[in-house]
Amino acid sequence: MPDRTTRERILDAALDLFGARGVDAVSLDEIARHVGVRKQTVLYWFDSKEVLVDAVLEQVAAELVVVIDAAVRAAPDDPLDRVDAVVRAVFRPAVRRPALLGLVREVSRLNQSQADRLAAHISPLVERAVHYLAAEMETGRLRTGDPRLIAALSYATVTGIATEPEALRTVGWVADQAGLRALRDELRAFLRAALTPS
Repeated sequence: MPDRTTRERILDAALDLFGARGVDAVSLDEIARHVGVRKQTVLYWFDSKEVLVDAVLEQVAAELVVVIDAAVRAAPDDPLDRVDAVVRAVFRPAVRRPALLGLVREVSRLNQSQADRLAAHISPLVERAVHYLAAEMETGRLRTGDPRLIAALSYATVTGIATEPEALRTVGWVADQAGLRALRDELRAFLRAALTPS
């Protein structure tokens, strides 16, 4: 798209290539070729491959915050409906852009400093979710449990889709759009059942 900046095109190409083939398998030269620029142009915007990886992860985390905020604002007041809206919102970009799941897989392979920087972007979102779950449990609108563990189990389910596709294939799951939708729907039903007050 001609109206997008070179920096945005580099980030998009890096996300797609990192997600499809893995961070280690993709060079800056390849990203430059994919965008149609020279490697020096990539290095003008991003001092190193590590800086580019950080920028891609920061962009994805920021987009996730926007998507989740919009889902929460648009959802009804019922906490089960809000949880459901968030799950649907998180899966929507992955269904449209499967490379995002590959990028999630790459998160588990980050060095410690990169993982810490990513955690700094995601932590406020996680804390908001935990606080919301705890408050709704306290009012009795959600089943009482450990809100941190519930948030962690939900996260683990989503990341497990990306990091353990072979395990999912053994139960007949297919990593395509229909498979992602089916998995999303099962997670929605599971969380609704787990969080409904008795």
